[in-house]
Amino acid sequence: MRALIVGIDGFVGGHLKKELISNEYDIIGTSLRHSSKNILKMDILDYKSVFEVIERVKPDVIFHVAGQSSVSLSWQKPQLTFEINVVGTINILEAVKNINKDIRLLIIGSSDQYGNITESNSFVDENVPLNPYTPYGISKCTQEQTALLYSKIYNMNIYLTRSFNHIGVGQKKGFVISDIASGIADVENKKSDKLLVGNLSVLRDFLDVRDVVRAYRMIVEKGNPGTVYNVGSGNTYCIETLMNSLISMAKCKITVEKDMSRMRKSDMHIIRCNNERLVNDTGWKPEYNIQKTLEDVLNSFRKANNV
Repeated sequence: MRALIVGIDGFVGGHLKKELISNEYDIIGTSLRHSSKNILKMDILDYKSVFEVIERVKPDVIFHVAGQSSVSLSWQKPQLTFEINVVGTINILEAVKNINKDIRLLIIGSSDQYGNITESNSFVDENVPLNPYTPYGISKCTQEQTALLYSKIYNMNIYLTRSFNHIGVGQKKGFVISDIASGIADVENKKSDKLLVGNLSVLRDFLDVRDVVRAYRMIVEKGNPGTVYNVGSGNTYCIETLMNSLISMAKCKITVEKDMSRMRKSDMHIIRCNNERLVNDTGWKPEYNIQKTLEDVLNSFRKANNV
């Protein structure tokens, strides 16, 4: 099966490439920045570029994992967030509609679409009303509603996710676990004298990115078109607990200090993924232990710092 990974050089795209190759997919990727033998340069904001790549590759399935994924950046650059996440996705939808509506297309959403979840309804399935409260979350809701419209009106094979927090080697700074792990590596390497943190009291559903991309593959293989799937572990972890686990692996004493600039404008206390639809439709289940994931992430930043 031939797969086109839109955004192959991103955090998720790199892991997805490994997952698909190990399952005997023929892989072509796209990148905004460069091209090579199996990577084509493509700007999702340029419809002509999108159309030409999809027409040239003739994929059986497209994994659209490009996007603006930072909540904090969405507050700073809401226009850019909507352009990439909404207009860019529409360009892909239009190209697939005009080239071959039989192409399977996976579009990635976010748990941020659920918005302000209370303690009583924090275990969320796909039927929980969407109530986004960040520009990023609103952009993802708009993306999803547009894709569902194309699926219904044009009878396209579109699969959708609302993906919860995923972590792993290669995730850039700007995400909580990467920030903590990189901060510890910097203290070990004497690049910093303290670990700066934001809100540590929130509880989130974290999943290893390798489990995430396996879910993406299984959704397009076994899932139902026109369906939204939560992708998450089904477990919640307190940020402070995960931080303490990482600190326990440190090679020196770590001093922790709150940094108000890292506090979000709005931050729900708890959210946990109900992944029953994904499990029932595809047989997927998480395989990676979070402690091993944390160790892998910390070691990756140590390697970058030569610690």
